[in-house]
Amino acid sequence: MINNDLLRRISNIFALSDEKIITVFALNQCVISTEQLACFFKEKDDAEYVELKDVEFASFLNGLIVEKRGQKDGPQHQAEQELNNNLIFNKVKIALSLKADEVISILELAGLSLGKYELSAFFRNVNHKHYKACTDEVLSTFLKGLKIKLLG
Repeated sequence: MINNDLLRRISNIFALSDEKIITVFALNQCVISTEQLACFFKEKDDAEYVELKDVEFASFLNGLIVEKRGQKDGPQHQAEQELNNNLIFNKVKIALSLKADEVISILELAGLSLGKYELSAFFRNVNHKHYKACTDEVLSTFLKGLKIKLLG
């Protein structure tokens, strides 16, 4: 999925203002200006559109974890240079402190039924024999279910 679209969807789900989004980026040492944020939210065919890089979106997601769960002790988690749907899914799950049953019920709200073992495959190490890549459809369905749960 496109990072800009995901940022837009997540900020809508959590009803984050532009100032709050900038603050969330800053929680992981990523400085984003109001102008940059406006360019991230432009449509792809707009001349001022700027693609949100993986490392920037990872900073936002890490900042969201800090925002929702608080700062952890020790060194701060560094933003990943490359993101995939599995990492994005996992970071949102961590930010909300969701357990497997809760994630399954959120997916069911949006019309997708998965078992615990199918779900756990998304959160395994990439080298694990039961690892499964999270598709755009699963991630999108999760965000849709989250929106239904949080916004009704």
